[in-house]
Amino acid sequence: MPGKFELKTSNNGEYMFNLIASNGRVIFTSETYADRRSALNGIESVRTNAPLDERFERRTSSGGKPYFALKAANGVVIGRSQMYSSTSAMENGITSVKNHAPGAELVDTTAE
Repeated sequence: MPGKFELKTSNNGEYMFNLIASNGRVIFTSETYADRRSALNGIESVRTNAPLDERFERRTSSGGKPYFALKAANGVVIGRSQMYSSTSAMENGITSVKNHAPGAELVDTTAE
């Protein structure tokens, strides 16, 4: 089963999306967008940039947990991962995004 992008409305009324792996787990969460079209463009940006390792920025939280951010070609952060228990788990998360994002289907839960 391939991954999927789930587009939804956030609590503040803006739009955001998650990339969900074939096992049903969220592996990537976007920034919020003021309008639906921008969120859809964000999904396309993830599809385009996810195969490129140099677009992933490996980070460590203030609590010492590894996570990653995916950036577009212009350096803007598209979204972030969850916090991971280890660097190797984070690297597995990056691999999962690389594998799932390009062909992930879109599930649009927004009402428009």
